[in-house]
Amino acid sequence: MRLISALPRYASGLLLLFLAACSGIQSIEGRDGMQSMLIGGLFDTFFWTTAIIYALVMLYLAVALVCGYRHRAQGSGLQGEPSAQAEAGWRGALIAFTATSALILTGLSIATWLTDRNLAKAAEKPAMEIELTGHQWWWEVKYMAAVPSRMVRTANELHIPAGVTARILLKSNDVIHSMWIPNLAGKQDLIPGRQADLTLHPLRPGLYRAQCAEFCGMQHAKMALDVTVDTPADFSRWYVAQMKPPMPPTSGPALAGFKIFQTRQCASCHAIAGTPASGSVAPDLSHVASRRTIAAGTLRTSHANMARWLKDPQEPKPGNNMPKVPLSTAELAAVTAYMETLR
Repeated sequence: MRLISALPRYASGLLLLFLAACSGIQSIEGRDGMQSMLIGGLFDTFFWTTAIIYALVMLYLAVALVCGYRHRAQGSGLQGEPSAQAEAGWRGALIAFTATSALILTGLSIATWLTDRNLAKAAEKPAMEIELTGHQWWWEVKYMAAVPSRMVRTANELHIPAGVTARILLKSNDVIHSMWIPNLAGKQDLIPGRQADLTLHPLRPGLYRAQCAEFCGMQHAKMALDVTVDTPADFSRWYVAQMKPPMPPTSGPALAGFKIFQTRQCASCHAIAGTPASGSVAPDLSHVASRRTIAAGTLRTSHANMARWLKDPQEPKPGNNMPKVPLSTAELAAVTAYMETLR
């Protein structure tokens, strides 16, 4: 009785959970890109077709149960010999059922083929190429350009203009990852030693969240990618700002932090444009303070979180490959101040 009385509460909780998953920056119901709209349309076709079939089967089962109960009540049994007329009717029904099933499967196959063709058409003539590399556990993003000076390298954030087709070249340097931006497109695996690609054609500006969808180790759940779809004008401004090296500090704690950064282990792993730091095994920090999050979506970018991360990266994200660099209280404050100038 206690379980039965609790069912409405559990049902309402499940309903709220279901509704919460139908919108937001990471939703399979998001139709914010050409690819997600096509895939979502195919899903709707399959869902409603199978839902109608399921309802008809349940209706037929209900009719069978009622007829069986009536036969038992009349004492005629459930296995009575059908008449010749009834047998002919069942034969016709079986033929109709088989033909209907074949038509439904043919229709779903045609819908799948059309969706596949439309996805291929949407991937034609991309206006830009972006190389996205999965690491344990962060994302490296490179905007390809014919002129090397116009290439942009960032980490854990992806900016693309609305209404523009972008080809994302997918690579992995360690284990299998999987790129999934449910609002914009389907999943695509990143396999070491191979290059795959994913095409995005966002329909409207917005902020979305991508996620590694293939278990890749201890911090798989904390391997997010912020995806910002800008207007073409906003994207141009962002891109120009990314090509410019950050202004070097000239005094105060930020200057002290700059010197500490260049003389400790930091510069051997990370790169900062316009400085001697040119490491390539860790995220590029040239404009880290302008990003929404740090540590691949683990922490919101703020003074407190930046200091927390620099003090001990293993505390918020155990097992990541960034070692703990011993810093005194004054040194930690100085490096934090320097990081906050990198916009």
